[in-house]
This record gives sequence, C-alpha cells and structure tokens, in this order.
Amino acid sequence: MDKITVTSPLLPDLGEFDELLKDIWSKKWITNNGTYHQQLEKALCDYLKVPYLSLFTNGTLPLITALQALRITGEVITTPYSFVATTHSLWWNGIKPVFVDINPVTCNMDPDKIEAAITPKTTAIMPVHCYGMPCDVERIEAIADKYGLKVIYDAAHAFGVEINGKSILENGDMSTLSFHATKVYNTLEGGALIVNDDKTKKRIDYLKNFGFAGETEIVAPGINAKMDEVRAAYGLLNLKQVDEAIAARKVVAECYRDSLKDVKGIRFMNDISGVRHNYSYFPIFINAEEYGMTRDELYFKMKDANVLGRRYFYPLISTFSTYRSLESANPSNLPIATRLAEEVICLPMYSSLSMEQVNRVLFEIVK
Repeated sequence: MDKITVTSPLLPDLGEFDELLKDIWSKKWITNNGTYHQQLEKALCDYLKVPYLSLFTNGTLPLITALQALRITGEVITTPYSFVATTHSLWWNGIKPVFVDINPVTCNMDPDKIEAAITPKTTAIMPVHCYGMPCDVERIEAIADKYGLKVIYDAAHAFGVEINGKSILENGDMSTLSFHATKVYNTLEGGALIVNDDKTKKRIDYLKNFGFAGETEIVAPGINAKMDEVRAAYGLLNLKQVDEAIAARKVVAECYRDSLKDVKGIRFMNDISGVRHNYSYFPIFINAEEYGMTRDELYFKMKDANVLGRRYFYPLISTFSTYRSLESANPSNLPIATRLAEEVICLPMYSSLSMEQVNRVLFEIVK
C-alpha cells in the first residue's frame, strides 16, 4: 500500500506560480524587500489581524531576533515540550532556559508552575501555543506584569488561531510564526515576527538585514534573515487557499474524534469554545494499561502498515545533551511533560488527506 505520511505540504497552483516567477525574472529583484515581500507582509497583517509583521527566511530566526530586539538576558522560563528551536534560540543568545511543567490537557506551559521558577535573573517567559492550542494568555500576562517580565510567544503552530475573534498573535510583547513546509500555511521555508508598534517593526527590520539603516549606516549587530521574492510570491498564492485547507483539516479532525471517542486508553484534544482552531496537528495520547499496547508498539505497528505518525514531542528538549544538566531539566520537575512525551503520537493531518486514507489510519488504531 502507498505510504500515508504524517503531513503533506499545501502547494499553490503551479501555473499561477509560474506567472509570478516570470514577473520576478523580468524585474530581476529577487531579495531585499521586493514587491512580493511587501505585498505578503501586508496581506498577512490583514489576514492575521495584526498591526505589524516582519517576514523572515525561516521560523527559528524570528525567535533569535525577538530576544535580541527586547535585549533579553539571564534566564527565560520556557517549556520542555516543544520543537528544539524554542530552546535553541535562548542558547544562541547566551540565555539560560528554565523549564517548567505543562498542563496535561492543553500541553502548554502550566501557569501554576511559573512563579516558583522566577529568580532575580529571570527576564522573560517564552511559552508555546502547542499544537495550535492557545496558552492561558491572561494568567501569563498577569504574572509577567507582576514581576516586570517580557513575554515572547512561540506561535509556530498557531497560524490563524483566534480567541473570540481576536488574533492570538497580539498577546505578549512579540509572537513568532513558522512557515515551514510542514505547517498549515507555508512558504517552503519561512517565518514571521509579530510586533505591536512601528518603532519596534523598524528595529526588527534592521536586525534581520545586518543592522543596515541606510547604504552606509549600521545601527545594530544584525544578521541576514530576510525572505526572498520567490518564497514571498509562493506565500501570496498559498494565502488564497489556506482557509479551504483549514476547513479540510477540520473534517479530518472531526472524523478522527468521532471514531476514537469510545476507544479505551486513547485521549485526544477537543476544540475550545470561542477559539478559531487551525487543526495543525492531531495528537493522541496512549494509556498503555487501558489500551493494551504501548505508544511505541502502536507507532511501529502503524509504521509497518505504511501509516506514518510522529512522536511529537519526544524526546523532551530537557533530555538533550545540551540541556539535561540544568537543574530545571530534572524529570522530577517535569512529571506531566515526561509522561505525555511517552504517550503521544501525532496522526497524519493535512488538507489533501482522503477519507480512504483516514480510514486506513483508524484501522491501525481501532481494535
């Protein structure tokens, strides 16, 4: 049987893309804030309902740049249950990550654990909207305000997510997005940094372009993190079809939920009232004693049937060699994250997934 992959990229119409490529070729302006770059920044601001957005060449550099722009130092409280880029961005800035445990339902940073982790060296909190599920933004904001901390949200999974009609990206001091090929919305590789005012947007734009403020003026030790015209054009086309893609993902999620709701030993996430979800992932969590099979046994059973899930996020960031010696990385400090990392499988989820393929996935899970 054909392989069912865990994800598949949303691709624009090749004919439309070819027309835009011809235009780029004719203009011979392929990077450095070209026409399509400018158009995509504006279009994304409108779609995402945010005031200012700066495009990047990938989703990791916005994290690194946000920390630079806010002049974060010392210690930052973050989650071990994420992709490694979250914590790597701290390490690259010479910042010590301090891990706190997660909420067992949302997989997001547990606000009840934050205050105990704050020290005189703490300067910021970096939560993740895991699987696109919104963090408890109100409680995190209250804690940050109480202690004078900055908040940078890693919203790599949260493209288009809203709470009561308001973009989740407006929370905190900054939010970052990833437009990697595996995401709901992609520009092949790419990302963005969302900020709340024009002055900060200008500083970010300097930092992502070597610090240039003019032909001969360098105002900061920046890096090269710009998005090129080819990917910006690709992104403009994908933006036209992302709503349709999210709607198709919702159908898949609803089918999974309906079929798995009575399977003993399997837990999954449900939609939250008032939240516009993007269905970026569909994680299930295996209770081996109730299900009769461990997560890894199911994972490899699926793999043998050419159904590829992903143990996402496993292993925890805190177990990697760079971070495991940190006091906060001790598994006794992270019991929920440790357990969920051993239980999770993300099922195949993408807009082009057929019902026949969905049923093949479910056949391997439902006994």
